[in-house]
Amino acid sequence: MTKDNVTAGFLIIGNEILSGRTIDKNLNFLATHLTDAGINLTEVRVVPDLEDMIIEGVNELRKR
Repeated sequence: MTKDNVTAGFLIIGNEILSGRTIDKNLNFLATHLTDAGINLTEVRVVPDLEDMIIEGVNELRKR
């Protein structure tokens, strides 16, 4: 696999993010540094604090 083929996905977890009470400040920072490292961010998901949805999100991103 060449560096051009490396991709990443983020799973952001939190009811506070989904409700708008908290603004995610990490995504921009992390995406910028991934891009600088030559890694393509292909997907971002936000899920509530529910174990089944977190597991589902991790498994779906893992497939990609």
